[in-house]
Amino acid sequence: MSDKMFLSDNETVVDAVSSAEVKQFRCLECDKTFPLKKSLNQHAVVHSGVKNFECDECGNRFARKGGLTQHLLIHSRVKKFKCDACGKLFAHKNILTQHLLIHSGVKNFKCDECGKQFAHKSSLTQHLLIHSGVKKFKCGECGNRFARKGSLAEHLLIHSGVKKFKCDECGKLFAHKNILTRHLLIHSGVKNFKCDECGKRFADKSSLTQHLLIHSGVKKFMCDECGKLFAHKSNLTQHLLVHSGVKNFKCDECGKRFTQKENLTRHLLIHSEVKNFKCDECAKYNGTQLLPLTVEVLRSLLVDASVRQLHDTADKA
Repeated sequence: MSDKMFLSDNETVVDAVSSAEVKQFRCLECDKTFPLKKSLNQHAVVHSGVKNFECDECGNRFARKGGLTQHLLIHSRVKKFKCDACGKLFAHKNILTQHLLIHSGVKNFKCDECGKQFAHKSSLTQHLLIHSGVKKFKCGECGNRFARKGSLAEHLLIHSGVKKFKCDECGKLFAHKNILTRHLLIHSGVKNFKCDECGKRFADKSSLTQHLLIHSGVKKFMCDECGKLFAHKSNLTQHLLVHSGVKNFKCDECGKRFTQKENLTRHLLIHSEVKNFKCDECAKYNGTQLLPLTVEVLRSLLVDASVRQLHDTADKA
C-alpha cells in the first residue's frame, strides 16, 4: 500500500464542502469520502491487504475489528433486515441495500471477457475468477476444483445428500435453487440452444456445452473396470452400474430388471403394439426401438442389431 492514503496535518489533498463547512477526507485509492480524518485512516487498512482479525467460526479474516464484528452476525443466524420485494432476510443492512439492486434490474458492472453484467462490483470481481482459470478450492470428496469458495460450499451440498428444493411439476429434488430453476426449463418446453452439428436443441446453455463434447470426440472419463471411455462423467457413473450388478428398474410385465431407467423404457416397447421400424430386406417390423426423442445414431445402431437378430433366427429355422 502506498503512503499517499494517509494524510498528514499539512497535506492539502482533501475535498471541502464549503457550503456546509464540513471537510470530507477522500481516499485516493477508491474515492470514498469520510467526515473525519481518523475514519479515513481506519478505512485505509482495507487497501493495505493486512487482515489481522480472524473469525473463529469459518476462518475468514478482516482488516478491521468492526468488519469481524459485523461478520459474526452471519454465524449468529440473526437476520433482522428484510427485503420487501422477496422476503429474504439479511444479517446486515448494507447487504440488504446491495441485494435491492437485484430487484432494480440495474446492472452497471460488465465483464469484458464474456459481456455478462452484474448489479454489484463484488459479484463481477468474483465472476472474473472463472475466466482466470485459477481454481484453488478443491472438493475433498470428488476432487473437483472451483474458482470461488462459495462455489465449493454450494457443491458440497451435493455430497451431503440434502436436497431441499423440489420441482412442483415432477417432484424431483435438488441441492441448489439454481439447479431447480434450470430444471424447470425442461417442463417449459422452451429449447433456445441449438447444436450446429446435429440440430438437437436444449433448454439451457450448459446442457448444450456438455452435449458438444460428444461431437468433439474427447473422452477423458475412463471406466477402471473395462477401460471404456466417456465424454461425460455422468455417463461413466451410469455405466458403472453395469459392473455393480445392481438392477433397480423392473419391468412389471415380465419381471426383467435393468441397471438404467432408459433401458427399461426401451424394453417396454417390446410389450407394446408399437412397431415403427420396418426392415427393407424382409418387410418385417420390430418394436424394440427407442422413442423418437432418442439420439439418431443410437436409434440406427439398435435397428441394425434387431435386424441381424431377426435374420439369424430365420436362418436357423
